[in-house]
Amino acid sequence: MRYLRARRSDGFISLIAIFSFLGIMLGVATLIIVMSVMNGFRAELVSKLLGFNGHVIVSGVANEIVDYGAISAAIRKVDGVVSASPYIHAQVMAIKDGRASGAFVRGLPDEDLDFSKLDGMTIRSGNLQRLDFERTIVMGYRLARSLGVDAGDEVTLIAPSFTATPFGSLPRGIAFEVAATLDVGIYDFDNLFIGMPLAEAQTFFRYGNAVTNIEVMVERPEDVERYLAPIDQAAGAMSYVTTWRQTNQSLVSALDVERNVMFLILTLIIVVAAFNIISSLIMLVKDKARDVAILRTMGASQGSIMRIFIISGASVGVVGTALGVIIGVLFCLNIEAIKSVLEAFTGTDLWNAEVRFLSEIPALVDPVEVVIIVSMALILSFLATLPPSLRAARLDPVDVLRYE
Repeated sequence: MRYLRARRSDGFISLIAIFSFLGIMLGVATLIIVMSVMNGFRAELVSKLLGFNGHVIVSGVANEIVDYGAISAAIRKVDGVVSASPYIHAQVMAIKDGRASGAFVRGLPDEDLDFSKLDGMTIRSGNLQRLDFERTIVMGYRLARSLGVDAGDEVTLIAPSFTATPFGSLPRGIAFEVAATLDVGIYDFDNLFIGMPLAEAQTFFRYGNAVTNIEVMVERPEDVERYLAPIDQAAGAMSYVTTWRQTNQSLVSALDVERNVMFLILTLIIVVAAFNIISSLIMLVKDKARDVAILRTMGASQGSIMRIFIISGASVGVVGTALGVIIGVLFCLNIEAIKSVLEAFTGTDLWNAEVRFLSEIPALVDPVEVVIIVSMALILSFLATLPPSLRAARLDPVDVLRYE
């Protein structure tokens, strides 16, 4: 502690030690904050994607599945499958009073139309019970807002197929009443989604007694690949299966790559701080060479000299790491409050939902990851003390004190 305190004779050494301490503290805190935000972003995004889309999607080779009842029943018998629900997925053009917007329609069975049971999904306006009436739909609240409609209003949906008339082929348009508007929590879904009963979708898109896909939910979505073979066998030769990882492959891969790269980049902050520890200890050893030589002549062993400088340098890393963990965890636990304060102070929007898919900053502190970061910081701090400490232990008292 006496070596680390700033005195007039070795104040510069103490200044470098302070910079080392700050570097390790900020490096550990930054690593915990950034990795927690990226973990939270990935977990929240995947949760919303899995809550709205199936873990496994069975599709027809000819873009339709006719015997979907028997296929769904066969898939439900697969070990680990929670549910299998047929649905229709198709694109439409939504029009209201001169405003138009592209959207996708999801025709769902009656038991899957209770969107309120999905995590993170809220009903902005209207009532889902009105879906019991004919020609009623639900839509994402951003899509409804862009069209200028609300629950109870009518909107015209233009199907991608055409109807032959004496004036040529014309697109089919049918007016539907908006039963409710939904907040899915993902910008693209809120801006594009329209839901309707399966029977209504079959009539509107002229699929008859067929669907386009079967949505399969499994017990362990993170290990979805293990379910592929039995589900594919149960679906039959006229169908093929895709997983949620394959459907969102570019997004999941980008998140994983970005996470790994950010970890490596931010680790350099701790590495730089460790080099500062080396430089401060080297200067300290040079400054205390006479003291070390006198201690050696009095009988101090090389091991005791090493311990002095190892403890001196490692204490910087230990205290800096401990404070970094505290700052990082507290920041993650209060990230929304901190964001609000910064937005009020700067007058800017720090988290744009249109760009980042999610409406809030997610932060998920992974204890295992925190242990890895702490271990890495402590190991680097300890290794940084070894070269100067070995140099101090190997000082020859005769050479040091020869000209004193």
